[in-house]
Amino acid sequence: MSNQVQFTFYEDWQRELSQSFTSPEALGKALNLDSNWIELHSQARQLFPMRVPRPFVALMEPGNPKDPLLLQVLPLQNEFEPAAGFTQDPLEEQSLSGPTGLLHKYKSRVLIVLRGGCAVNCRYCFRRHFPYHEHHVSRRELDEIDAYLAQHTEINEVILSGGDPLMARDQHLAEVIQRMEAHPHLSRIRIHTRLPVVIPQRLTQQLATLLSDSRLDAAIVLHINHHQEISTTLKERLSLYRAQGIWLFNQSVLLRDVNDSVASLTTLSEHLFSAGVLPYYIHQLDRVAGAAHFEVPEEEARFIMQGLLEELPGFLVPKWVREVGGERSKTPLALFHET
Repeated sequence: MSNQVQFTFYEDWQRELSQSFTSPEALGKALNLDSNWIELHSQARQLFPMRVPRPFVALMEPGNPKDPLLLQVLPLQNEFEPAAGFTQDPLEEQSLSGPTGLLHKYKSRVLIVLRGGCAVNCRYCFRRHFPYHEHHVSRRELDEIDAYLAQHTEINEVILSGGDPLMARDQHLAEVIQRMEAHPHLSRIRIHTRLPVVIPQRLTQQLATLLSDSRLDAAIVLHINHHQEISTTLKERLSLYRAQGIWLFNQSVLLRDVNDSVASLTTLSEHLFSAGVLPYYIHQLDRVAGAAHFEVPEEEARFIMQGLLEELPGFLVPKWVREVGGERSKTPLALFHET
């Protein structure tokens, strides 16, 4: 892509994070977007704050209000439009019981909401209304989670989520992993994160060593929706993690005007594989209030998924799923109608 916005990035990921764009006006100016158009939409940040790191902005096309990366993060007036079936808690997570910060949605796996904040606020996020202040994990909460894990030996995997778990410092992650290693029935730890996509510097050597040295099998599940998000720096960092035996997967969300075509998703899978990442899931949009304009109807999505089967080898076709509140697993969606 030509004419990219130029920045000088910090190697310290936290310092880089502090330089993030938080106002539509500043982002629009950096990308040479029409100021009147930006002003028309800027009030939507009242519904959900805007936050976009500079490395992610550098991957956007200046002057293009339809850039697929920009559309994921820029507040739009569409967010004010009410839509039937869209709620603040589409997965019914806020009613789940258990220690603070722990969600036991699936029989053999638990999810720890390790950090409430994210490096980037994606406008379609199903937790955009999640009460993170009620789920902050301090050392006391970690003690309670430890006790819960000791009582539930059917659990063999811990998923670190958020927010974004990599908003935690490596030292804190080391403590969490050490606690998990003390439970003999646990065999895997999984980190779901978007932070390295928007700030690749977050993939530190210290974190790679921490994960590779653990007795737990470690996997990182990235959240990448468009091939334009895979920067050269990200690919370089991921190669170091692969070399240390850390599994790398990706999950995407099918989004209107972002990746809702066979060509876009085919290119994404190819670029992921070249970066050493396996496509894992592609989600139907979780119907969270404020994100209805991103939804791709299921029948249209089915047609796209059928096209992927024709274009890609099976191992590069992500599983097409929907999350249903209260269900014990993700719900696979049928690629073909039963006859």
